[in-house]
Amino acid sequence: MPRLNDTNAFSSVYNVMANWGANHGAFVYGHIGKDLITLASMFRIPVSLHNIDDKDIYRPHSWCAFGTKDLEAADYRACANYKELYKS
Repeated sequence: MPRLNDTNAFSSVYNVMANWGANHGAFVYGHIGKDLITLASMFRIPVSLHNIDDKDIYRPHSWCAFGTKDLEAADYRACANYKELYKS
């Protein structure tokens, strides 16, 4: 169940489903979303459409050079700049 509040795009459960672009999800017992987002940043994978508070997300210090106002957009710019960590 998404956390609904006025500070993000999740004003209703229907907004989540209407904007969900991923074809996968992670469902576990407990709150590990912030840890998964941190892991994704290590692998240079930008994450959007999450409901984790910004204060709980770890971003490398160098990410600040890509913007501090719109953090999701800054994540995409940082990942594009640093390129993928591993190639298949």
